[in-house]
Amino acid sequence: MKKLILITLIISYLFISCSSSNTDNNKTSSSNNKEILVLAAASLTDVLTELANNYKTETGTIVTFSFASSGALQSQIESGAPADIFFSAAQKQMDALQQKDLIDTNTRKDLLENKVVLIAPSNSKLNIKSFTDITNSDVSKVGLGEPKSVPVGQYSEEILSNLSILDTIKQKSVYGSDVRNVLSWVEIGEVDCGIVYATDAKIAKNINIIAEAPEGTHKKVIYPIAVIKSSQNKEEALKFIDYISSDKSIETFKAYGFTVIQ
Repeated sequence: MKKLILITLIISYLFISCSSSNTDNNKTSSSNNKEILVLAAASLTDVLTELANNYKTETGTIVTFSFASSGALQSQIESGAPADIFFSAAQKQMDALQQKDLIDTNTRKDLLENKVVLIAPSNSKLNIKSFTDITNSDVSKVGLGEPKSVPVGQYSEEILSNLSILDTIKQKSVYGSDVRNVLSWVEIGEVDCGIVYATDAKIAKNINIIAEAPEGTHKKVIYPIAVIKSSQNKEEALKFIDYISSDKSIETFKAYGFTVIQ
């Protein structure tokens, strides 16, 4: 009987020890999980979400995002919002932050290039075949990004100005808070046409790509990325930038329609 009791006590001790060890290991594993916050242009939503999921699987680091227009994100950073990385859809917003010494200039680099396209609902009966056709009287609503804060809106106005049709189009323009806002309007037929990035058009439903912006009508659509100077996770932020700059990630960007700057 005494031997049986002793054996039982030993087994119980070993079980408790193992359980305690596993709990400690789980706590250690959980505490090792790192997290970074990336402020990124809305047009990067799908591709960055995929890359972040892959990164978490490979490294355990959690990457969270705030997707919006680059201008809105710039304002957040200027207001002191905590974040680690800024990934803009234009140089203008990154330049403004650099001038205010709010980004780590040593980490800044141009990573991607995009194109600007005119799109219309797939069931449209309007005879829109080019950018100049949106001046036609039967086109009553044109979806554009708000030019003060949305880079695609800034590119759009530049294109329309160089085509000498900006004043005409302003009278029928509906302005979205970011490029995905404009895209959704075209998808559901809320506007007759809209100007978005080629990568957004690529993933959209129920739309037709009418034309790419004529060459020379706007600045190149370059996406710069940099670590925010106030980041508390600069080492982890740099690791993520290195990851999305790798050959494997480059292929993912290309699959979504981006041109990678190397």
